[in-house]
Amino acid sequence: MKRIDWNTLDEAGRDAALARPAQSRSKALREGVEAIVADVRSRGDEALRELTARYDGATLAALEVTDEEFAAAEARLDPALKAAVREAAERIERFHRAAAPTAVSVETAPGVRVERVLRPIRRVGLYVPAGGAPLPSTAIMLGVPAGLAGCQEVVLCTPVQANGRCDDAVLFAARATGVHKVFKLGGAQAIAAMAYGTASVPRCDKLVGPGNAWVTEAKLQVSGDPDGAAIDRPAAPSEVLVIADADAEPRFIAADLLSQAEHGPDSQVLLVSPSAELLDKVEAEVERQRLELPRADTAASALAESRLVHVRDLGQALAVSNRYAPEHLIIQTARPRDLLDGVESAGSVFLGEWTPESLGDYCSGSNHVLPTYGYARSYSGVSVASFQKQVTVQEASAAGLRAIGPCAATLAAAEQLEAHRRAVTLRLEAMGAEA
Repeated sequence: MKRIDWNTLDEAGRDAALARPAQSRSKALREGVEAIVADVRSRGDEALRELTARYDGATLAALEVTDEEFAAAEARLDPALKAAVREAAERIERFHRAAAPTAVSVETAPGVRVERVLRPIRRVGLYVPAGGAPLPSTAIMLGVPAGLAGCQEVVLCTPVQANGRCDDAVLFAARATGVHKVFKLGGAQAIAAMAYGTASVPRCDKLVGPGNAWVTEAKLQVSGDPDGAAIDRPAAPSEVLVIADADAEPRFIAADLLSQAEHGPDSQVLLVSPSAELLDKVEAEVERQRLELPRADTAASALAESRLVHVRDLGQALAVSNRYAPEHLIIQTARPRDLLDGVESAGSVFLGEWTPESLGDYCSGSNHVLPTYGYARSYSGVSVASFQKQVTVQEASAAGLRAIGPCAATLAAAEQLEAHRRAVTLRLEAMGAEA
């Protein structure tokens, strides 16, 4: 991990210190994804089978997971894992139901009522990656809020294994959260299939979920096409920033940093602290714990682009965090909640030494599909709102139009939109009121 003294850096140096590993949108990547998308649009299921054989090494007769395959997957799973999936889904549903948007009806003037009504997106496509390891937790995080939103059809794609099966736990989580259809498809071809539809895969209105560079590029391409599909947000590698004071436990911090570093070689972790001694202890503890991990080499690659940042005080630590806008922010200080009001940009916040980020990844109730790569400055994590449309409604009585019509007419005249003005004044005149 790179050691940085924040107060010795100028603004350019600070920008460089918080720079994330570059995400490639190379010409080769763009053109490769364009070719896959075009192939799926042109040849549909035939292209999907060929691409799955090429990239996943599986020859598929049918693309959709059958009821028999769901049942077999459930039968193979450890009962303890099935119980954990159900337990996590219950807590995630409890929080997401409480946090869901609600309808609103307000009288903004006598006789003028403005409302917000909620409508589910009709058909949504969920993507659950399985590159480094299968992610049943992601199926839960996407399936639960989509179900609560009331989507008419929820479609899920996840990569197939060489044996022709999808991960058993992913299938169980999908079925447990009410997903309607699951397809043995991964990569850019899965995104193209859900965006444009094929004989087997329904065309979806919005695509949600993380993925690798090929998946992200495909999502960007289909979202830029009027005939494609909307997306949640661009995805990027996982990241965490920890703010800690001198009394924080180095073992806990090291474990939290490594829990993100093991995601992949392009993940990034940062520790920001006013205590130089704590930084030293955590650095040593990270290396000690890393050597005990099965994914030690992956973590080592990620740590090469990670940072230990020495700051003046906790206020400055918070300023560094807001500048970075982390996907995950862990605050391990004596009074962590004291800093919460100052958090401006973060995907999800974890307060105190007994709240590892892993809880949010799996079962606290929040969502782990979060904005990365600085998108926390302007995006939120997945929620029920991600799968809904918010439609406004207004209704005015004659008295209401008399009350606010002149305001509308004046503003329309200022914008030189005469038809807009007349749409109001003709009605006022019909009521015998002055224009």
